[in-house]
Amino acid sequence: MRIADLFGRGRPVFSFEFFPPKTDDAAQSMLATVRDLADMLAPDFVSVTYGAGGSTRGRTIELVSRMQSELGLTTMAHLTCVGHTREELAGILDRLASRGIKNVLALRGDPPGGGAFQVTEGGFRHASELATFVRERGRFCVGGACYPEKHPESASRDEDLRWAVHKVACGVEFLITQLFFDSEDYFHFVERARAAGITVPIVPGIMPITSVSQIERFTKMCGAGIPPELHARLQRFQDDPSIVMAIGIEHAIRQCRRLLEANAPGVHFYTLNRSHATRSILAAIKAL
Repeated sequence: MRIADLFGRGRPVFSFEFFPPKTDDAAQSMLATVRDLADMLAPDFVSVTYGAGGSTRGRTIELVSRMQSELGLTTMAHLTCVGHTREELAGILDRLASRGIKNVLALRGDPPGGGAFQVTEGGFRHASELATFVRERGRFCVGGACYPEKHPESASRDEDLRWAVHKVACGVEFLITQLFFDSEDYFHFVERARAAGITVPIVPGIMPITSVSQIERFTKMCGAGIPPELHARLQRFQDDPSIVMAIGIEHAIRQCRRLLEANAPGVHFYTLNRSHATRSILAAIKAL
């Protein structure tokens, strides 16, 4: 199933994102988590990320293949420019196609260990170039990323929006946002994107907060902000994981309800390979 075809059917599209574990045992545990979520919540699709520098390339392909063949899920593989030539990327796409994977999220990616992005000789500099390359192969539905609060490397929100427009012009059929915690950031971005001519679905990406130190680290890396009142509550209870998780779940439920009431096309959950928070959030909003 092409993910772009899931939209516009009169109901929200719900999806889950996972990252590939480093060991076989962890991979089996993750598949059990996916099965748990799939059996209870029936996501419309699931995606698997790509390690920095392509470090989990093999596991990404293996996991999206198994999720599709063993669990019957529509899957999407993430693919990045980091550390790859065009020929290597072509080989990866051929492997995905041979396993029946129809959806790819085209990303520039971040280099291992942080630092500045370096173009691989014979590779691509931008996600838009990768999106064009994937589309030209004629087999895939291509998704892309966007940033309600702008990419941390962009000089301004206007510059960042121009890149989003360019990605769509290069063949991206839907956009998934970076995580955010203030829904107004999403609404403002969508309004500006529509005014700039973007018509594809813009799916809000939601990360349930389960750890204060973890979410502070993530937001620092991606340039997202935590609303001051929410941040203060989290810090007040940062030594009590159960309360932090309860606060995170409560906030995400309110956020998702607000987004869906305003006709967001769905919600993409950054699960961090855990089922409890995502299961609680989606069960609550599906009960409406």
